[in-house]
Amino acid sequence: MGVVNVTPDSFSDGGAWFQPGDALAHGRALRGQGADVLDVGGESTRPGAERPSEAEELRRVLPVVEGLAGLGPVSIDTMRASVAAAALDVGATLVNDVSGGLADPDMVPLVAERGVPFIAMHWRGHSAGMQERAVYDDVVADVCRELAERAEALVAAGVAPQRLVLDPGFGFAKTAEHNWQLLRRLEEVLALGHPVLVGTSRKAFLGKVGREPGAERPPLERDVATAVTTAHAARLGAWCVRVHDVVAAVDALDVVAALGGDAS
Repeated sequence: MGVVNVTPDSFSDGGAWFQPGDALAHGRALRGQGADVLDVGGESTRPGAERPSEAEELRRVLPVVEGLAGLGPVSIDTMRASVAAAALDVGATLVNDVSGGLADPDMVPLVAERGVPFIAMHWRGHSAGMQERAVYDDVVADVCRELAERAEALVAAGVAPQRLVLDPGFGFAKTAEHNWQLLRRLEEVLALGHPVLVGTSRKAFLGKVGREPGAERPPLERDVATAVTTAHAARLGAWCVRVHDVVAAVDALDVVAALGGDAS
């Protein structure tokens, strides 16, 4: 899954693809590099980020979704049902909601009615205050329990179980150590029985690897570390990895396939 951020304040690219023409060119490039799905989002969810208005989010994403839809599957990365509906109307085929349908009560009825795949992330609140909620007894057990409860509620509300994807939410209401524990014990998330999306790409905890306390690599220098987590997730059987650097991810997946004896 290649990331197409149509935001002025993305942590990973600083708004490089904010203009529709730039976002479209970037999405086409990611598809050419091997992305199976393009994930278009118009709201930054970095820690502390403020939300754009609904009108602004629609203005950002709709031309990009429509322009990329003819090239293959496009997911709309949004917490707003109105944005998801409009994106589906112009060609999106998946909904990726970092709130798992909790931020907008109209989201779950929408995806249930449309019958589209729904990616539900582990979520404890909006970006502005989410890190205050990074308190767990056992982060893996707690995340798995909360995801299982959310999956049960989504299915009960009409989301087809075969179309439900779970995301443990790396970097969302998680400390660096919480993220590492989730990666080490990713099998427990996979054991919930739904496809799992892994989104570690360029996250801050990867930037701290091998650095002195308080120091970290900038986001654009975290792609090698991201590729290692991609290989790890693929080896364990994750459904998909959400990445900014598609070339590195494809190389990592090819190596995993070769090690498994499946390389052509």
